[in-house]
Amino acid sequence: MNATSLVHITPETHGVEIDLAYATSGNITGKPIYRQAHCLLLAQAEAALRRAVDIAGLAGCILRIFDAYRPPQAQHVLWDFLPDARYIADPRQGSNHSRGAALDLTLTDADGQALDMGTGFDDMTLASAHFHAGLPQAVQRNRLLLLGIMHAAGFTHIASEWWHYELPGSRIALPLIEDGAGHTLRLM
Repeated sequence: MNATSLVHITPETHGVEIDLAYATSGNITGKPIYRQAHCLLLAQAEAALRRAVDIAGLAGCILRIFDAYRPPQAQHVLWDFLPDARYIADPRQGSNHSRGAALDLTLTDADGQALDMGTGFDDMTLASAHFHAGLPQAVQRNRLLLLGIMHAAGFTHIASEWWHYELPGSRIALPLIEDGAGHTLRLM
């Protein structure tokens, strides 16, 4: 398998829910960025995702994915909307999403109800930070559960977004994947 080969992630093949926010208007820009909803990850990240699915299942939870591979052009759209490196990777350095090594996600219970994480996905505020002190204990537990699942599966987190996980060292070790590695990913 090529170092930049991307694997399709589907509910049927991976036991996850997929709700790709950037293929809808339900994101910080208020408009779709992707024309089609393709959930893709680099093979190494896909293997870690499979581990996370198994671990989440032990707790009676399901992973709901909001974003995975993100074309560099989409990263530019997000940066142009919110040029704040606390929340959006500067396209000049590249996002680990654009390397196929990052995903944004949450947990649901077995009935498909999202666990309360205190803020929504793409809520670019201080309250979205891991360990934000102003949140109820139940929210802290839910965030810690997600953190534990993802770390146990081999991912790391960034401090400012409870929903973002990535393979450690990706920014240094992996190249940007410009064209979706042969997958048709058209932007709006």
